[in-house]
Amino acid sequence: MTKPVENQKNVVIIGAGPAGLTAAYELARVGTPSVVLEKDDCVGGISRTVKHKGYCFDIGGHRFFTKIKAVEDLWNEVLSPDDFLERPRSSRIFYRGKFFNYPLQPFNALSGLGIWNSILIGFSYLYVQLLPAEPEETFEHWVTNRFGKRLFNIFFKTYTEKVWGIPCDQISADWAAQRIKGLCLMTAVKNAILSPNGNGKSKRNNKEIRTLIDSFHYPKQGPGMMWERFAAAVQDKGCDLRMNTGVSKIHHDNRSVTSVEITGTDGKTESVSGSDYISSMPLRELIQRMEPAPPDKVLRAANKLNYRDFITVTVIINRKDIFPDQWIYVHDPQVKVGRIQNFNNWSPFMVPDPETTCLGMEYFCFEDDGLWSASDDELVNMAEIELEYLGLVVPDDIAEGVVVRMPKAYPVYDGEYQDCLNIIRDFINSFENLQVVGRNGMHKYNNQDHSMLTAMLAVKNIFGARIDIWTINDDDKYHEEMDDGDDAVDKMLAAVGVTQPKVPRRVAKRK
Repeated sequence: MTKPVENQKNVVIIGAGPAGLTAAYELARVGTPSVVLEKDDCVGGISRTVKHKGYCFDIGGHRFFTKIKAVEDLWNEVLSPDDFLERPRSSRIFYRGKFFNYPLQPFNALSGLGIWNSILIGFSYLYVQLLPAEPEETFEHWVTNRFGKRLFNIFFKTYTEKVWGIPCDQISADWAAQRIKGLCLMTAVKNAILSPNGNGKSKRNNKEIRTLIDSFHYPKQGPGMMWERFAAAVQDKGCDLRMNTGVSKIHHDNRSVTSVEITGTDGKTESVSGSDYISSMPLRELIQRMEPAPPDKVLRAANKLNYRDFITVTVIINRKDIFPDQWIYVHDPQVKVGRIQNFNNWSPFMVPDPETTCLGMEYFCFEDDGLWSASDDELVNMAEIELEYLGLVVPDDIAEGVVVRMPKAYPVYDGEYQDCLNIIRDFINSFENLQVVGRNGMHKYNNQDHSMLTAMLAVKNIFGARIDIWTINDDDKYHEEMDDGDDAVDKMLAAVGVTQPKVPRRVAKRK
């Protein structure tokens, strides 16, 4: 049994994704020992990069841009400028056999949808300006109030329901408010007119809508390259990083966590203890594995938290220049694929043969449905059929396919999640030495820079700060709309001694 050194901080970190590794890195800066427990055989969580015969591909596409200078400084400290590429953004929507530019370009949309359809979209938008849906409780309400019912049905409903597997009227409005904040039909049109390059910033003001931002940074061999460097750095500084190590129990005395029980690939168990604990494991699993069991009310809340799982079918094509985008959104209800990544266009260093193309066909599912349990051969065959149906690839050009499954990729924002989260949050806050961070750790659809921020603030709390990390998404303007004024993030960082300049800043976010 590993015991903490008397009168010294010794931190146990669960998970080696962006949040867990950032916490370990920040602790190493001040000479505080830590042990990181990771159940998988690679670091990075959903931000990992998978390698196959020299091809590198993401589990989803992960853009790097951030307004948090402290996070940006970490990236630049760990990754050299030669390895951190600046990339122009290119993405489109595929709908009814046609491609639509995103961000919106009026003439492209008009020619694709037709004049009559565009007129109806305009009237639909004007209608909801006069009679908006109130109260604004669901994703459908939120989007319809800002884009109109007709545009909601065309460009939001099919794709969103593919991603989440539930009707849009059962998805909380919190999801839209967090992810596409500041964007509406008129904003998109004004952006297209006033900013013809589609960079998300109008000529008349300095505000950027992050959904529309036109460039980002990206590690030349994928996001996993960043987290592999983080892992190497923390190990060099003495962190004990244990891979293939799952946490089976979290022991506590109703006031503090006392130890965690871990299980390796050999099935042997061991107890690890520390002065403090930081968890980025799925919040539902954290509660379920606590010994003694939490109160029934807390367990019931945890059991109601849902997750959406993710499958990438990577297809290698014996042809180049299939489409110019980094990714396309597929709004066609006749196919199951939701999004297609073109990894050649993320970074040319991810594809060993420039005469070939590496596409990532992305499918969203639940672990107990037929898609998740389908064989790899069945999934590859489906991806090939759908590529042909979409007119992107002919079967003779396909060399091979590789399947990667990622459980609990996205925390679900259904109608019950917030009430459940409030109950769990109160329970977690009752512990003196336990903090949760990151996307799954907090059951918030965080970007990787935001996940890093939660970890940085958790480390500050270990050394005496009193920051409520849960409030970051509630009070600031963090996710999609950013300006140059004070916000909650700046105030929180200033409170713990991190000052940020009030100037526009380059940034990182995961898609």
